[in-house]
Amino acid sequence: MAKHKLQGVRVAVLAADGVEQVELTKPVEELKDQGAEVEIISLRPGSIQAMNAMVPGKKIDVDRTIFTANPNDYDALLLPGGHFNPDFLRQSESVLDFVREIDHAGKPIAVICHGPWTLISAGLVHGRRLTSWPGIRDDVLNAGGIWKDAAVVHDGNWISSRDPKDIPKFNDAMVELFTHRTPTGDYLEEDGGGMGLGTLLASGLALAAIGFGVRQLQGSGAFDSFGGGSGSRGEGSRETTTGSTAAGSATTRSTARFDTSGIDSAM
Repeated sequence: MAKHKLQGVRVAVLAADGVEQVELTKPVEELKDQGAEVEIISLRPGSIQAMNAMVPGKKIDVDRTIFTANPNDYDALLLPGGHFNPDFLRQSESVLDFVREIDHAGKPIAVICHGPWTLISAGLVHGRRLTSWPGIRDDVLNAGGIWKDAAVVHDGNWISSRDPKDIPKFNDAMVELFTHRTPTGDYLEEDGGGMGLGTLLASGLALAAIGFGVRQLQGSGAFDSFGGGSGSRGEGSRETTTGSTAAGSATTRSTARFDTSGIDSAM
């Protein structure tokens, strides 16, 4: 594949703590290989904690905050997933305004996994065809979207994919969309076998995994940058309770504290 298709193209990547590491690093690597200028935009300066599923990954440097980012300065938008990342982003009115302006200008958006949560909160999903992590299928449908089980779904200025195993096809479609940067019609790329038993089982176990993972992370200190420690809830923090219920057993509850000081609440 010819290199530098994206020379001179500026791409915004919206990401926060809890971003799925490979869904950020692999697409960004491909964009840079193709000559694009990429900026990681987040809710606060410094770095964000990436995740490998529910296991802490590396820290990723932030280029600028959403409060200093102008959507007019970018040609395209990448929205990676992760269990926590889009949940933080969707609570920021500045993030939602940024995404709306990108979309209303007809600029291309590439979104994967849980990333559509941000599009849902921005009010952009109604009537659009897209895919996502299967666990948020109902969220897409409830927002008026048309959910498809495919490796890549292309609808106008959007392309979407389900999870990390789709990244090779996702990257190819993203580069193609960002190269032309105009809607080229709708297509659906099926991967032949659907999602398969493994992915379906993973979806069914996702909520239980979140409950277990948060307890493990709380003990490891991986989310210390989000806030933490014991005591009463203070300004700029949120208490998040997760739980899982097994047959014949009581519900297990765990509370994690996250720093939300960078969120200008959209709620």
